[in-house]
Amino acid sequence: MTHVAEQRVAVRAAGAVLWRPGDGSDVEVAVVHRPRYGDWSLPKGKLDPGETAPVAAVRELREETGYDSVLGRFLQRIEYDVSGRRGRVRKAVDFFSAEACAGRFEPNEEVDELRWLPPSEAETVLSYSGDVAVLREFCAVPARLTTLLLVRHAKAGKREEWTGDDDLRPLSEAGFRQADALRLLVRAFRPDRVLSAPRLRCVQTVQGVAEDLGVEVGHEPLLSEEGYWADPVLGTARLLAIVADGGTPVVCSQGGVIPDVVGTLADRDGVELSAVKHGTVASKKGSLWLLSFADPADGTGPRLVDADYFASPLPSPVPAER
Repeated sequence: MTHVAEQRVAVRAAGAVLWRPGDGSDVEVAVVHRPRYGDWSLPKGKLDPGETAPVAAVRELREETGYDSVLGRFLQRIEYDVSGRRGRVRKAVDFFSAEACAGRFEPNEEVDELRWLPPSEAETVLSYSGDVAVLREFCAVPARLTTLLLVRHAKAGKREEWTGDDDLRPLSEAGFRQADALRLLVRAFRPDRVLSAPRLRCVQTVQGVAEDLGVEVGHEPLLSEEGYWADPVLGTARLLAIVADGGTPVVCSQGGVIPDVVGTLADRDGVELSAVKHGTVASKKGSLWLLSFADPADGTGPRLVDADYFASPLPSPVPAER
């Protein structure tokens, strides 16, 4: 989920295609009526100061629809001009797929009516072509997918300044701040397992997520740099086995692993990656890849259908470490 010319955007917002199982294999999606504008739209709203798009999307869904939700894949960014204090300004809305959990709708200040509709019918109700485009992107792949959050460890002390075992090199102060921000961001996806390369800095990056879940951080030697590069095919197979186990795992690895394993899966399954620069897949410290997998009926195992990159939710003001 990387975008160019971010500085042009004056207003940031986030929303979702909120869905629930319908009859049989079908799904229903929520469309909302906003009396202030007299329109029908997908639920969305502005980011609070310091808020990330995933966190804002879940909050806005709860406030507008009354439903708790679990985010899935990133769908699309819609940009358009709106009126500001100094004339027209650019607004960007990041949309996700989101499965509805517990809750029920009650009319509120923002929304006075909610309808659950099949996507084909919802498309005819929506007031804006941008929302229709988002809904069509949602329908491009099955709604129910397996999500894996692949995290690169946060900033650690410089290697040349650490005299001990490199496996025990800890996060820096900036790294702990990044880890705290990641801890908040990943809640929007409701992970249920936490795995990590057996490096202290990797484990520390996702330790807070594990504490929130009340679980231990499982070690994955094949997803450390030396474990992966001893046999990349085996390392990739291990990641796919984690996906096949189901749930929503968080996996923390290293910069020498993530670009290759993400690129390998994308090439294998025909997924275009937007976060690639000079042929290298993005993987900065404290960032994550949101990987979405389908499980084909032919029994061939998980197939990557979408991959989106999130930069660190708390970039460090200090120079990047080598």
